[in-house]
Amino acid sequence: MSVTTKIHGIKNCDTCRKAIKIFAGKAIPHSYHDFRADGLSEQQLDRWLQAVGWEKLLNRRGTSWRALPDDVKERIDADQAKSLMLENPTLIKRPVFEVGDAVVVGFSKIEQEILGL
Repeated sequence: MSVTTKIHGIKNCDTCRKAIKIFAGKAIPHSYHDFRADGLSEQQLDRWLQAVGWEKLLNRRGTSWRALPDDVKERIDADQAKSLMLENPTLIKRPVFEVGDAVVVGFSKIEQEILGL
């Protein structure tokens, strides 16, 4: 029996759409959760933070990060990062994959290899 990969992201993210297309094209069992439209629980975020750490999960390249005040960006820590990601899930690097107990963040060649693509 194969494990269904859970893909988390937002619908207008090009990288999320690319991942979904590849999974569908290879007939890999998967489900999709749009954490902007469908929400993000604190328990879910805690699981990801424990698995990969806030530094990896926080997207510092997007417009949501750039829109934050400089003093917030300069003093960011684990607690503040968690609070900001819960308040604005677009601050989470995308996509986030859950395969069994494993959590993989991003979709570069390295992550694709980890996911067996």
